[in-house]
Amino acid sequence: MKQDISQSIVACAAHYGEDADAMRDYLIEGERKAYLLHNRGAIRFDEKGDLARDILDAYSKYGFYIFEGVLAEEELDDIKNDLQAIRESYPSEPNGKHTKDGKPALGADCLAPNLVWSKPLGDPLGGTELANGRHQVKLFEPKASELAPKHVPFILLGSLQFSESCLRVYGHPQLLHVAEAINGKDFAPFNESLFIKEPGIGAAVSWHQDGATHWESKDFDEGIHGFNFMAQVYGSTAVNGVWVKPGSHKVGKIDIKKLVEQSGSERIEGMIPLLCNPGDVIICNRQLLHGSFPNCGFEPRVTVNFGFHRRSSVLGVQGAGLYSEPMFYDEALIEERSKALGYAIDARKQRFPEEPSYKYRPFIDSGKTFHWNDAAKAELKDYNLRDLSI
Repeated sequence: MKQDISQSIVACAAHYGEDADAMRDYLIEGERKAYLLHNRGAIRFDEKGDLARDILDAYSKYGFYIFEGVLAEEELDDIKNDLQAIRESYPSEPNGKHTKDGKPALGADCLAPNLVWSKPLGDPLGGTELANGRHQVKLFEPKASELAPKHVPFILLGSLQFSESCLRVYGHPQLLHVAEAINGKDFAPFNESLFIKEPGIGAAVSWHQDGATHWESKDFDEGIHGFNFMAQVYGSTAVNGVWVKPGSHKVGKIDIKKLVEQSGSERIEGMIPLLCNPGDVIICNRQLLHGSFPNCGFEPRVTVNFGFHRRSSVLGVQGAGLYSEPMFYDEALIEERSKALGYAIDARKQRFPEEPSYKYRPFIDSGKTFHWNDAAKAELKDYNLRDLSI
């Protein structure tokens, strides 16, 4: 899989002024190194039904794996239709309650946070205390076109309540089998979101590691903070995609400011981009050092993002409270938060009835059943107030 994005690379680098040549070379070299890694291919299971050993080994070594061709064109079309409806329901301004034409805006009656905004090509999280201060440095913010809007949405939180197609991706049986292989049959949910990087305006996400709670735990290991699936709707390039530092999930909490200082710029040495076609899904360890530059290129990126934890990582833990007040995670809360997974599995069954559905062990043990309908849809409102953030 290779994409010709040379024009986007040149356009992106041009935004960096006197650093244009260095940025261009960084993008090109990162792309070259990314294709040298042996961690991409179809989801495969062995004769026992377990995830293929070489996939597990590669994920452990690098901290990520690219599953190719997971979402078919039909499913991608469903997501694109939902994305168009979501765009049409954006509020006219940050925290607004109405669209440009006066209709109730997306999430207007929600208590939980949903749309996160940025100035075009900005880095709204970098160098702030937001998200537990994990974004230690601020990335360069190029100047956007004078025609660009003043504010642009770039993250939609609690996305399952706004998109039935994203809910169905959440219930994807092969991906859930992967989650089971990594985090056990009783794996627990984390959160779900859409990352929106429109060409010419999409915001940066400064270098960071996602974990917050367990860095000093006596049980610390490479998987204690869980992982994210990152499903690509339009694909992912060196210009618009996430960059990662392979293997950094094993070394503990990183001093990112020091890394930037050692590298001489925000172009940290050893980072590579996650290069994907539409329909590919990345599994990315949350402890991996990662981030993305502002999308100065010509290709859009929308990532359907959702993650899972080991149950042992969240049960009995005081959560990190990523976008809400910290909570104590007991069995009752985990069970309540897992309802979204039950609805997702049934919603997918209704859309793809010939596809074998995933059987989630905690639902089997409890005898609980779920049916996706209008009542269930109403129940998902503000479900992300119960996100299990660690």
